[in-house]
Amino acid sequence: MAYSLASSSFTRSIVMSTIGIIGAGAIGSAFARALAGKGIKAILANSRGPESLADLARELGPSITPGTREQAAAQHIVFVAVNWSKLPSALAGLPDFDGRIVIDANNPIEPPRFEAAELHGRTSSEVVADLVPGARVVKAFNHLPAHLLSDDPQAEGGHRVLFVAGDDAPAKSTVSGLIEQLGFFSIDLGALVGGGQLFQIPGGTLPVLNLVKFA
Repeated sequence: MAYSLASSSFTRSIVMSTIGIIGAGAIGSAFARALAGKGIKAILANSRGPESLADLARELGPSITPGTREQAAAQHIVFVAVNWSKLPSALAGLPDFDGRIVIDANNPIEPPRFEAAELHGRTSSEVVADLVPGARVVKAFNHLPAHLLSDDPQAEGGHRVLFVAGDDAPAKSTVSGLIEQLGFFSIDLGALVGGGQLFQIPGGTLPVLNLVKFA
């Protein structure tokens, strides 16, 4: 079900350089598909190597290129969506991110049982931030099922809503611009911890809400 969301409209258009994607599961692939639909270039990486992604990249089109984890992590914007237990190994050994933006699309649950991971009182984004030293972390793209990220974001007559949270205002603005370039409507929920917790799965109050902003 989609819920209407009344809000003032605004448009932010930005020119995107190549985006790195670490993780080619349901969320990472859906994000790559959304980028491909707009002709935005991305390097897609997983733990099995570029050869394992050749068929998917061919399906998505010429803007999506299989690459290594290191190649994906070297981009100005790096999207991370990896099974929770595999995040430490997926991000281990990468160079300092040196101010680059990391989009945290992860949730502290994992199939097949989808039980909550033990975070010891922290939010999942705090854990992710520790794994990407030097990065400006923005929480986004994690609160909806994968198919709603790759489907037409205007299918219900408005713009499907995606939330963002982070502590760096320019980084959030960049991610919000990307969200809107993809056809969604971005809502800033504030700081990485307080705002991110609102749409973290599990524990948040906003996950899986398919909100739609109508003009």
